[in-house]
Amino acid sequence: MKVRGYLVAISLVTVITSCGGGEPKGDNATIQEKQEASDVQGTQFAVDTTASRVKFTGYGVGKNHPGKFKVSSGTVAVANDKVTGGSFTIDIKSLDLEQKGGMFDSKLRPHLMSGDFFDAEKFGTAKFDITGVQPYSHNGSDTSVVNGANFTVSGNLTLKDVTKNISFPARIDLDGNTLKAKSNFVIDRTQWQMRYGNDKTLGDKFIGEKVDIELDLEAKK
Repeated sequence: MKVRGYLVAISLVTVITSCGGGEPKGDNATIQEKQEASDVQGTQFAVDTTASRVKFTGYGVGKNHPGKFKVSSGTVAVANDKVTGGSFTIDIKSLDLEQKGGMFDSKLRPHLMSGDFFDAEKFGTAKFDITGVQPYSHNGSDTSVVNGANFTVSGNLTLKDVTKNISFPARIDLDGNTLKAKSNFVIDRTQWQMRYGNDKTLGDKFIGEKVDIELDLEAKK
C-alpha cells in the first residue's frame, strides 16, 4: 500500500509539473487612475500589425494558460529620437491560445471570451494610450526583467470599458525608420472587472488575479 501510495503521489506531481504553474515573472506594473494623454508631437510611426503582438499568461493552481492577441491598429509619435505619445488598439476577438485542441478550444477559449473574462461580444477591442515616457532608472532594488530596459512607459489601458493608468519598464529602440518596443509586466485583472475564480476557497479551481503581459510592438515611419 505504501508503494502504491508513493506511485500515485509521483504521478500527481508529474501531472501538475507538466501543466506548468507558478507565479508571473514580469515587472510589477504600477496601476493608478486614468491620466491625461500626452500631447502628441513629432513624426508619426504606423504600428506594423503583422509584427506586433500582445501576449498574456494567466495562472491557476499547478497550471498556466498562455495566449496572444493581435494589434489591429496604432501610431507612435517620435520627436528628437524620443517617444512623445501614441496609441494602439488590441483585437480581443483575435485571442489565440498556445495550448491547442480538446478542452482548450471547446471550453477554455469560449470561457475567456465570455462575460466572466473579456466579454468579447460586448467589448471587442482594448486600447492603450500613452501618457508619458521617461528614462528608466536602473538601481539595485529596481531591475527590469526586460534586458536593456531604457524607458518607463505610462499609459491608459482601457479594457471592458474600464480605464486605468499603468506604468512599466520597456526597451525602446529607434533605428532610422523603425521603432521597436518590448516589455514584460504584471497587472491585476480584477482592476478591469475580471474577478472570476479569484477566491482561494475554490481550492484547485482558484485562478490568480495576477496576469503576465508581454508586449512586442513594431512601428514604421
